[in-house]
Amino acid sequence: MFAYQRDGRYFAFVARGLEEPAMAELRELGARDVEAGASGVHFCHDAAGLYRVTYRSRLVSRVLAPLAEFACFSEDALYEAARAVPWEELISADRTFAVFANVRGSRVSHSQFAALRVKDAVADRFRERCGRRPDVDAEDPDAWIHLSLRDDRAVLSLDASGGSLHRRGYRRQTVAAPLQETLAAALVRLSGWQGERPLVDPMCGSGTILAEAYMHYCRIPPAFQRGRFGFEALPDFDPHAWEEVRRQAEREKRALPAGLVRGSDIDRQAVAAARENLACIPGTRGVTVERRDFRELPGIAGATIICNPPYGVRVGEADAVLRLCRELGDFFKQRCQGSTAYVLCASQEMVKAVGLKPSRRFVLFNGPLECRLLKIEIY
Repeated sequence: MFAYQRDGRYFAFVARGLEEPAMAELRELGARDVEAGASGVHFCHDAAGLYRVTYRSRLVSRVLAPLAEFACFSEDALYEAARAVPWEELISADRTFAVFANVRGSRVSHSQFAALRVKDAVADRFRERCGRRPDVDAEDPDAWIHLSLRDDRAVLSLDASGGSLHRRGYRRQTVAAPLQETLAAALVRLSGWQGERPLVDPMCGSGTILAEAYMHYCRIPPAFQRGRFGFEALPDFDPHAWEEVRRQAEREKRALPAGLVRGSDIDRQAVAAARENLACIPGTRGVTVERRDFRELPGIAGATIICNPPYGVRVGEADAVLRLCRELGDFFKQRCQGSTAYVLCASQEMVKAVGLKPSRRFVLFNGPLECRLLKIEIY
């Protein structure tokens, strides 16, 4: 029996800064005993609940089903424990797999080496039991195996999501420094927007915030375009429960009122990318995207505004970015009465340049970059 079968406990990877909203989302999806851990959130659920979380969570990047936990004081101990796991119950010899590892504070200190030892253990077990072994595919394997090794304690898990959940499938075109889908979904969630008034992104780039806002309002599962999930390889996978999860999600969908979600951008390529990406999601004709400089807009009154200004990480761009932030703050103050703006800033200089006092700040991470999401009430 695998570890997750004994206690119904799973682990969800979550970006730094999103632990609290992710925990709230997991509870909404029926999870129990939800608690923060290193790099994510632990939670308990039944099989159908695992499928529901994996299919419908907007903030979680991966869901792991723990298989085995053990003390690990050496590379040989890691190898032997990994070889003792009955991998043949999860993977067949004619499929592919990959191993990724997170290592911290342990005597086996190199993550790539640790992953290699687990890979060798899996391959050797198959050779001994089946006479042949599955191939490794580091890009798109049939099964992702995860090793967490912290303070000489190891957990081997199967990635129940079957790859990162931030890859929704709709982003066919992109522009420089695109916002990851899970972070864009977090901005929508943290704004509290539920469709009671328009949502506008005046710097929409390739349209990720607009897409996530649309799917949030219409209750479209973020993983609806995925062809397969890792949980389908679990020995107790219940196809009937999985089908019911999908049917329930389908029953809850709703249409988007015209004009409720809209965006604009000054860049022609960004607007084209946003339109193409949105077209990959069914029913998005009600989302409008126009090519326009926000400084030329007549105003955005009585709306929820969410935007991610450019960061200007290249040499010589910083001054232009700060000037843009000052002009954005002036635009809010002069032409956005009655709106609430949420602005993701990558530096304190950007925060100061906006020039309006936020009623709240959220600390979020865009990859390794520490950011501030400003909530600005415009009276």
